[in-house]
Amino acid sequence: MEIHTIGGYNEVGKNMTAVKVGNKAVILDMGLHIENYITCQGREDVKKITAKELLNAEAIPDDGCIRKWKDKVKLIVPGHAHLDHVGAIPFLSNKYNADIVCTPFTHAVLNTIIKEEKFRLKNKIKSVNINSTYEISSDFKVEFINMTHSTPHTALVALHTPDGIVLYANDFKFDSFPTLGNKPNYKRLKQLGKKGVKALIVDGTRANIEGKTPSESVARELLRDVMIGTESKGKVIIVSTFSSHIARLKSIKEFGKKMGREVVFLGRSLAKYIHAAESVGLVDFSDVEVVKYGNQIKRRLKQISNELRDKYLLVMTGHQGEPQAVLSRLARGELPFELYSEDHVIFSCSVIPSSITIANREKLEKKLKQYGVRIFKDIHASGHAAREDLRDLINMVNPEHIIPAHGDFQKLSALTDLAMDMGYKLGKTVHMMRNRGEIEFTD
Repeated sequence: MEIHTIGGYNEVGKNMTAVKVGNKAVILDMGLHIENYITCQGREDVKKITAKELLNAEAIPDDGCIRKWKDKVKLIVPGHAHLDHVGAIPFLSNKYNADIVCTPFTHAVLNTIIKEEKFRLKNKIKSVNINSTYEISSDFKVEFINMTHSTPHTALVALHTPDGIVLYANDFKFDSFPTLGNKPNYKRLKQLGKKGVKALIVDGTRANIEGKTPSESVARELLRDVMIGTESKGKVIIVSTFSSHIARLKSIKEFGKKMGREVVFLGRSLAKYIHAAESVGLVDFSDVEVVKYGNQIKRRLKQISNELRDKYLLVMTGHQGEPQAVLSRLARGELPFELYSEDHVIFSCSVIPSSITIANREKLEKKLKQYGVRIFKDIHASGHAAREDLRDLINMVNPEHIIPAHGDFQKLSALTDLAMDMGYKLGKTVHMMRNRGEIEFTD
């Protein structure tokens, strides 16, 4: 069994791992480095960006290290729909004569990206239901185990091979009280632990955070308290969150309706993920107005500005302070809607810890404060496992080897330290890998 740690082992994002046993290989994830990709998007000729340019900008994984495997790759398997796990597929997948197999929501999001950006993929995309298995051959199969995260239809991917099971746990949280979908399939994880897991490739993003990551139901109650429990008569309410966080958007919509407000979603990425979720029957947002494009947004905000301010709940893109998102443009006075003193702006998110994102959010908040609005921040629960969740996973599946993933050196070191506390040996059974690394396991 050979494992190539292609991307996501030097940084948060750009996830890509390949596993080969015999003459068959599977690629797990093909993700973007979001910050570097956004920097590339700042170019005027964004539509002409090539894979080579993105590679040079370190926005997509460098898969040259598995060039010799090209003809052996049988499947490309993204674990969920976040762009740091699927966003490089349009730029890299055509190299491989392999189908893309994923869960239904991930499939729907990929279809939307391909259609809107006019990509041409030669790979077939196939949907596999959660808690189902896709066979490559009689002794080689991929299992999609239900898991909770901050986007629907997230799976831990178990790769069953003649040399043992590789469990790809990137990303996840243990949420026993989810607000959308089912709780994690703990039973199946424990069964795999009894059967024997050769290698666990696991999300180290929050390995340095003590304790357990709170349930999404906690974030829902935080939202309820801020939205319904705070006086807002005569004031507009604006909420911004991750567009792919369908469970959070569902809660925001429900509380807005409970307040008697008309709910309007403003922004292209919100429209993209909502449409994908509805297309696979996850949610029903038919009672929400969705406004997608710039000129339509301008017209609708101008209409709303002439009505009672407490008639609407406005959900906007821009929670990270992205300069071209709706909330940032509103704060800069570029849209026909004026903010007034003590209007409510709710950030139902955390700030992604990168220098560009932190600077963008600070600029946005500074602009908003000039209007005298009330800002509610960090109304959120992470989608990533903290230290004690990781301990629980390791205890459940009892892997022979652990490979920390999805983090910089500090985060992966924290997960390595946890594994060592649990009896694993550095370099022997827990392995600190870097991008373009290779490790081989033998019986």
